Amino acid sequence: MADMSASASLALTHLVPLAKEFDEDKVTPGVLGFIVFAALALAVWGLMKSMNRHMGRVNFAEADDQHPDASTPDTGKSTA
Repeated sequence: MADMSASASLALTHLVPLAKEFDEDKVTPGVLGFIVFAALALAVWGLMKSMNRHMGRVNFAEADDQHPDASTPDTGKSTA
């Protein structure tokens, strides 16, 4: 911690007594982790809302096969 600025060192000395157990090796996500998680949650919510809107527009009813060029039945066999 020799390269810390004086203000950061002073702030750290005031905050350390407030914490019962201060572990310098402990890694937490912090504010940036929360912001990234919140952004991902908003993106997923927006995608789900968009998907729900698009699925509402889909017509699931099958079209009638009464086309004039559909006189020959499709047997599903390949001629190649």
